[in-house]
Amino acid sequence: MRIWAIANQKGGVGKTTTAVALGGLLAAKGKRVLLVDLDPHGSLTSWFGHDPDSLSSSAFDLFQHQGKVPEGLPAQLVTATGCDNLSLLPASTALATLERKMVGTEGMGLILSRALAQLWDDFDYVLLDNTPSLGVLMVNALAAAQHLIVPVQTEFLAIKGLERMLHTLEMIMRSQKNRLGYTIVPTMFDRRTQASVKSLNALRKTYPDDLWRFAIPVDTKFRDASQAGKVPSAYDSEARGVRAYRHLLNDVIELTRQPASA
Repeated sequence: MRIWAIANQKGGVGKTTTAVALGGLLAAKGKRVLLVDLDPHGSLTSWFGHDPDSLSSSAFDLFQHQGKVPEGLPAQLVTATGCDNLSLLPASTALATLERKMVGTEGMGLILSRALAQLWDDFDYVLLDNTPSLGVLMVNALAAAQHLIVPVQTEFLAIKGLERMLHTLEMIMRSQKNRLGYTIVPTMFDRRTQASVKSLNALRKTYPDDLWRFAIPVDTKFRDASQAGKVPSAYDSEARGVRAYRHLLNDVIELTRQPASA
């Protein structure tokens, strides 16, 4: 199993789109893929037609057992997406209450890792779509992940958010004594605007070693795919945004090509 976290401490930068696009492309390759929604807003869950406000079971259930994960519970929470080889562990808005409820709970940062260990033989890839805020959910995701993908919109305020995300990552890695590789992915790039071009150049200058070599362009097909409840590659396999994500997927697979163990 390969576990990739998709995170940034700023909303609206393309985290959910990245998760769905990469998940759909992996599924099309015949890989068994699980998308995990860790955002109380539930954008990933809503993409596939579920209502985060009314779900009776969700990722929230994993955190209700004093730091333990009952045998068989993760499998019970997984649901279909309508896309072959692609499954979803949905979110509910109740996730927003975890910070208050889990204060002082031992092992609170490893619950997701324990849950995924139970699913290790069921999936080839797990993609974790994160909340934009630092807290127990992001700590769980970074503890479970083998690689981090950081989407960053090519505009000034998003780049400031990237600095906060990388600072958070450094703090967590120090506390866990674990180095987590990451790939910064420029998103929503519009070569027609000076602001977008300047932001991309600034990213290339500041993060030359960790920045993906290309950028995900602005593409209205992503919105259309979301409205249709389909992964972007199933909605339009040759859309320019899908082609860009296909390049990204190949590059991340190559970058993370190493043995994975539970």
